[in-house]
Amino acid sequence: MQSYTPSQTYFEDVYVVEKTETKQGWSSMSPDEGWFTGYQHEMDAFYKSAAYGDEIESNSSLAADVIATIYAGYLSAERKGAETEIIIL
Repeated sequence: MQSYTPSQTYFEDVYVVEKTETKQGWSSMSPDEGWFTGYQHEMDAFYKSAAYGDEIESNSSLAADVIATIYAGYLSAERKGAETEIIIL
């Protein structure tokens, strides 16, 4: 969803989107921003784990794997797309 305002004063009391510098001009609004950012899913998973003893969906091992994969992507880009090993400790 997009909105347009010629002056920021028209949207002074309107929440548009997180981390936007100005509301003037074109803005991409997210009516259900919490759902799209994943916060709601994270909280639901946490509550289910706490209430029903379900296994957690993610942990520090998954976070380490993701960071290692992203870092390997950066290294590959620096090396002009060369294949780069992902080292998981």
